[in-house]
Amino acid sequence: MGENSIKEIIFLVSEDPEDCYIAKAIGEYIFTQADSMQELGEMIKDAVHCHYPDEQNRSQPVAVVHHY
Repeated sequence: MGENSIKEIIFLVSEDPEDCYIAKAIGEYIFTQADSMQELGEMIKDAVHCHYPDEQNRSQPVAVVHHY
C-alpha cells in the first residue's frame, strides 16, 4: 500500500434520535456509533485503526461536533 497523503480525518458527530452518537468521516468511508461521547472517541480511534492498519501511514482522527 502506498503512503497515505491524508494527515487528518475529520468526523462529523451528531446525536441520533435513538439517543446514541454517530460519527461519519468526511471524504472517507468510515463511520461508527456509540452510546456516549467518551465511548464514541474510542470507537473513532478503533475505526481509523481498522481502516488504516499500517501505523506509519495512519491518519489522525479529528472529531468535529455538528448539531443539526
